[in-house]
Amino acid sequence: MFEIYIDPGVKRFMLSLNMDTRAKVDRNIGLLEEFGYQLGMPHTKKASAQLFELRIQGQLEVRIFYCFHNNMIKLLHGFVKKSQKTPARELSKAYNKYRALDEI
Repeated sequence: MFEIYIDPGVKRFMLSLNMDTRAKVDRNIGLLEEFGYQLGMPHTKKASAQLFELRIQGQLEVRIFYCFHNNMIKLLHGFVKKSQKTPARELSKAYNKYRALDEI
């Protein structure tokens, strides 16, 4: 089992979601906590060398970027996906938060 750290921005994002979607997000975070690296499609997908995306499907397509850092899973950035391709701006936000982890 992994310890989960949720960025304050991700917490605010999660609270902005409707109850059904938030329940699905909580369920997928629980799966991620339990299975870690072994959790695969359709729940998670590698987004870059260091970042992964937690994929929540339903009425809304929710994505939460995360990484494995210091034996923890850190949820860095979440957004509602509106197009087929992941916007580069969203990936960039997550990557900037990832880089900031090593500066602390």
